[in-house]
Amino acid sequence: MIRARVVSVLRRRDDRGTATAFVVGMAITLLAVAGLVVDGGNALNARMKLADDTEQAARAGAQQIDELALRENDVVQLDQAAAQQAASGFIARFGYNNAGVNVTADEVTVGASDRVNTVLLSLVGVRSFEVNAVATAEAVTQ
Repeated sequence: MIRARVVSVLRRRDDRGTATAFVVGMAITLLAVAGLVVDGGNALNARMKLADDTEQAARAGAQQIDELALRENDVVQLDQAAAQQAASGFIARFGYNNAGVNVTADEVTVGASDRVNTVLLSLVGVRSFEVNAVATAEAVTQ
């Protein structure tokens, strides 16, 4: 009888600590998901702001129409120096990385990038996101 009791005690599994391991695993998973939501949302907002700013800079450049060519020849074309200066000045106010402006006879293209630092994902090694945007505006008179 004593032997049966010893065998019974030895056969029992020790489940102590199983719930703790489960709770720790779930906490890490929930923290990663929260990081994706919070930091991903911040990155999307930064991308939208960057896109808006590049669009506005391109429009500022595209408004610099060569009035002499328009009046004399009825041709819509840009004053390229003024367009370059207007677009570059507009986008420079925001301090974006790698901001660039390209001006042709009738279009202004502005591109820029920015880095968004993470809050929660930095706990798992993702320190920042890079966001980029390019916008083009065409010179028109209507």
